Amino acid sequence: MKQPSTGSRLLQGAFILGLAAIISKIIGAFQKIPLQNLGGDGVFGIYNTVYPFYMLIITVAAAGLPVAVSKFVAEENALGRPEEGRRIIRLSSILLGSIGLILALLMYMGAPFIGHLIGNGHVIPSLRAASLALLFVPLMTGLRGYFQGLQQMVPTAVSQVVEQTIRVTVMIVLLLWLMRHDASLETIAAGAMLGSVAGGIVGLVTMLAYLYGHGRKSKKTGLSEKEMDRLQGLETKKEQQRLQTGGAISNEREQARTNGQWIRTLLLYAIPVCLGSLAVPLMNLVDTFTVPRLLRIEGLDEVESMVSFGIYNRGLPLVQLVTMLATSLSVLFIPAMAEARLKGGPEAVRQQAGIALRWFWLIGLAASAGLAVLAEPINRMLYGDAAGTEALRYMALTAAGSTVSIIAAALLQGLGAVRAPAFSMLAAAGVKALLNMLLVPALGISGAALAGAAAYMLAAGLNVALLARRAALRPAPGAVLAKPALVIAAMSVAAAGMAWAAGAVLGGMGIAADRRLAAVGISLLGIAAGAAVFLLASARMGLLTATDLAAIPKLGPRLAKLLRRLRVLR
Repeated sequence: MKQPSTGSRLLQGAFILGLAAIISKIIGAFQKIPLQNLGGDGVFGIYNTVYPFYMLIITVAAAGLPVAVSKFVAEENALGRPEEGRRIIRLSSILLGSIGLILALLMYMGAPFIGHLIGNGHVIPSLRAASLALLFVPLMTGLRGYFQGLQQMVPTAVSQVVEQTIRVTVMIVLLLWLMRHDASLETIAAGAMLGSVAGGIVGLVTMLAYLYGHGRKSKKTGLSEKEMDRLQGLETKKEQQRLQTGGAISNEREQARTNGQWIRTLLLYAIPVCLGSLAVPLMNLVDTFTVPRLLRIEGLDEVESMVSFGIYNRGLPLVQLVTMLATSLSVLFIPAMAEARLKGGPEAVRQQAGIALRWFWLIGLAASAGLAVLAEPINRMLYGDAAGTEALRYMALTAAGSTVSIIAAALLQGLGAVRAPAFSMLAAAGVKALLNMLLVPALGISGAALAGAAAYMLAAGLNVALLARRAALRPAPGAVLAKPALVIAAMSVAAAGMAWAAGAVLGGMGIAADRRLAAVGISLLGIAAGAAVFLLASARMGLLTATDLAAIPKLGPRLAKLLRRLRVLR
């Protein structure tokens, strides 16, 4: 039976994970918007104070090892040793479970001390509630890494959607129940944090179910056809070596790593990846510890500075929609690059890196431009007013830099360069802190948004420069700058034009454009128009090919057929 090509499997996996990321983030929009609308600013403030700490600890516990698992499982399967991949997931599960337990205990017992550092004891119950998620989430992410190493993306996609759905559902149910019983603000916020615990439990159960099914299938069918082909190729190489040298081939099991060696290998790879992943939560913590204080220096009192900081954070869920997509897909490119390096050589590496950078540069630019153009109606749609629209426009610019930075870092990690992305992102966090101090006094929260855009673009530039050197990439200026600029310009004009036309029509019907319902219509129509023109212009300019579309299950061939009818697909 003919096996799908590596490029086809890569794009199919990208589509599956990307769709799951979008669905998860749409569901996750219910995490903060109803929390603010139902719980009020007090609950919202506590939650947003605790959540960056929670994400920081989750990153420490679960960022590096799952990436290491996916890489080494992919390599062992490419070498025809699937049993080593199964040993990797067993050892990594022990490591992740132990790390999660230790960090959960430290966070639970250290909650009063953390509250003292923050200067607010109301956060203690929420910190303790969040610590319980550490018992489940690291194990879940490790299992995701195993299936990603096998290039099976459906388990990860399903668990992401299930985890996010349960998380938001439990949060809203507890929020409403606690408010009905007149619970205190800190208790309501802690109840909201328990949604993360429930999501982690159900997500872990989902991954365990997939692992059980995978094990049963392996026992029933034995080695797959693909694995047999790989083993046959390996045996052929061994026989050639034996004939050339006249010596005996050493037993493969004798060459395998011991458990201790595997643990050391996983940790040595995981720690730098973890350090690089820490930059994003660290950048959020930079804002937490600098922006409110800088606003107070400019004359705002404690309440006013927190209100302003809350308005600044309105843009984060929108930008995170894009960065979550990039993060979800980045774990796909690490094992793919590892396999390409082992089996395809430099040309396969250049091809994989070029496709990834081309597409995510376009996606990041489109997201930045779309959010900037439609900032006001989107702001009204989600939050009911236009406060902080200027800051939202500037924050939208972070989507391009953060997307490219995340994907370039994943590609570098797949090539074995695990330390460089860590240093570039940590440097970006330092630049973010410096620019906050320079720009916030002059521009307020808009200055903080500009600082974030500049910091992420710096990280992207550093990562892409190193990747170009490692993979011998020589992109044409037209493909990188000129053609994307034309596509994004056309998309922006279409989105802005549709938003203006929708507002004019609604105004003629007596519906003011500043009403929330009108903002919903304007935003959705603007997004639809921009997306349609982006698709058409990308195909017309040759940035989107029939091969790219063919790799997208079901929808891709239909889009390709439609674009051919319109005579825009080459």
